[in-house]
Amino acid sequence: MPGREPVTVDSAQGQTVIPFTNPAQTGVISVQARTPAGDAVIQPVPLARLCARSRLAREMILMVAGVSGSGKTTVGALLAGRLGWQFADADAFHPAANVAKMRAGIPLTDADRWPWLHAITAWMDERIARDESAVVTCSALKRAYRDALLGGRPQVRMIFLSVDREEVARRLAARHGHFFPAGLLTTQFDILEPPQPDEPGVTVVPGGPDPQQTVTAIIAVVQGGDL
Repeated sequence: MPGREPVTVDSAQGQTVIPFTNPAQTGVISVQARTPAGDAVIQPVPLARLCARSRLAREMILMVAGVSGSGKTTVGALLAGRLGWQFADADAFHPAANVAKMRAGIPLTDADRWPWLHAITAWMDERIARDESAVVTCSALKRAYRDALLGGRPQVRMIFLSVDREEVARRLAARHGHFFPAGLLTTQFDILEPPQPDEPGVTVVPGGPDPQQTVTAIIAVVQGGDL
């Protein structure tokens, strides 16, 4: 494709990736390979299989983070499905008392959040001990939270979805049946400490309107070793 540089995936096998027109929809990219006779051939390869042969083949946990309404649950579930990995939603780790507070429009405090964060880290530690790959979500709004989640866990990489406040407000207004009310959005941004360049293992990715494209962008980041 003119203007699109191929990305080397497996130099030992002489394979390069030719970016596909829309892998977000097809789940397939084109791979250029060499036959034993030295002829170049183009082969369609499922993205999930390519990931299994690449940097994603090692045991890894990808954490999709961001404010409520950033799309982390949708993106996280799609990402896990694309990779064939386990998925866990951070909401499932909240104790009933936390859920009741949020449902009543009462913001959580640090005292409420720390046991929740510890439950998430315990789940990740179980996956790490079993050499399992997984995707998990978490708001991870403060740097102290991110440090606690990632500290001592080189297997964990965090993708923080960046979405502007107005877009998040629109998404929350359109969401129904969730215990987190739109009225708590202000409290999320009030305590938000955006990830900084000196935070290891954290990469900011735009949380655009198309979650499939966001998933493709995340895989490209991990493939490229930019975490």
